[in-house]
Amino acid sequence: MKMKIYDVSMPITEAIPVYKNNPEKRPQLETTADFSSHGFHETRVHMDVHTGTHLDAPLHMVENGASIDSLSLEQLVRSCRVLDLTHVTDRIVAADLVDQAIEEGEFLLLKTKNSHRDLADGFDFEFVFVSEDAARYLAEQKVAGVGVDGLGVERSQSGHPTHKILFEQDSIILEGLQLGEVPAGSYLMVAAPLKLVGVDAAPARVLLIENL
Repeated sequence: MKMKIYDVSMPITEAIPVYKNNPEKRPQLETTADFSSHGFHETRVHMDVHTGTHLDAPLHMVENGASIDSLSLEQLVRSCRVLDLTHVTDRIVAADLVDQAIEEGEFLLLKTKNSHRDLADGFDFEFVFVSEDAARYLAEQKVAGVGVDGLGVERSQSGHPTHKILFEQDSIILEGLQLGEVPAGSYLMVAAPLKLVGVDAAPARVLLIENL
């Protein structure tokens, strides 16, 4: 059977969109050795752990919360379901999710109009996000994880309730997906974060595989 693989990760370049265009978050690729001087080429990467497609750990929003190395591969290499929410404007609310037949333990990827935005246009200050009441609904369904195609799972919410509600339910948060070419449906997800230890997030290469 032919296997279709979608790479839903953002390419990491110095021009990649970063949250709120904060220059401190922009990655830098520094050439530390070149052929003319060293006879070989090497590059050093200076990068925020929340760059591009990445996984958040509870430590990001919860004091003394678990760090990114607390996530097991079994939690990140698993089935998932892409929901088409491209009709949503501004924010995803609970009413957008109630007819999606969400089951306990599912890992959901929420495809919105964010995925159809050209990365060359830079950071979108009005990206579609998951509202507090939608997060509460997802937590009540006891979902295993939530993936979004914005650089954040929320914006403009005092106290970051969406993050905290999902973390309280032990739901994984995956941000910065590129789902524009991915039809709604079920997939095998491979979400492989850098094997960082003791930090609040990690960039990830995320693949969705169908027809296995």
